[in-house]
Amino acid sequence: MLPRAWMLVGLLTFSVAFSARADDSARLRENFDFGWRFYKGDATGADQPAFDDSGWRKLNLPHDWSIEGPLSQTEPAGGAGGFFPTGIGWYRKHFTAPEALRGKKISLTFDGVYMNSDVYLNGHLLGHRPYGYSTFQYDITPYLNYGTTPNVVSVRVDDSAQPASRWYGGAGIYRNVWITATEPVHVAQWGTYVTTPTVTADAASVWARTEVQNETAAAENVTVVSQIVDDKGAVVASAEAPVSVP
Repeated sequence: MLPRAWMLVGLLTFSVAFSARADDSARLRENFDFGWRFYKGDATGADQPAFDDSGWRKLNLPHDWSIEGPLSQTEPAGGAGGFFPTGIGWYRKHFTAPEALRGKKISLTFDGVYMNSDVYLNGHLLGHRPYGYSTFQYDITPYLNYGTTPNVVSVRVDDSAQPASRWYGGAGIYRNVWITATEPVHVAQWGTYVTTPTVTADAASVWARTEVQNETAAAENVTVVSQIVDDKGAVVASAEAPVSVP
């Protein structure tokens, strides 16, 4: 398990409306939905970067191949699935990673893939997700090429085991995909927790808890800074605290 540390930054009291704003100076997050290729059916070897996908359909995500039909009463999903087609499909995307990202931690986040997905990068299996509705993330740093050397991410989706639901489930990468780059010491994915234990018409108390993740070989000392900004972008409250991350 990767070392992590929790830091309860403190109580921030304020009396104006505010909106959340992320400081992305150390975290780059970009949409990864564009420029994919799709094949409806199984494709032996499609997990390998040298596989020829030039004849595959070009599309952008999100995508659901099931809703495209055709409908048939003989489809195994049955009436609960709307008689829409199911089965196996493949997605592939070619991309490059700039040299400036070398030394950072790079991850891919899938907001939703229905279902039973296998994700590969440059022929390496990143993981299997035996479900269809939850968000999941893979660290692609160990297998990423930088500079002009291309990368290929491949996703096999299998919802052929039917009936699988009491309603229409769809098929494919039906939600957004994101690529994220952070420093080795960073706020963990989903690592910020904010609660408001006291709220009145004039003021509110906010507790901000942050999980810091250290993916280096040695302990690191960092300072966690939390800010509340109003709807105009002005900082109305802030707190900071040092933390040692093993």
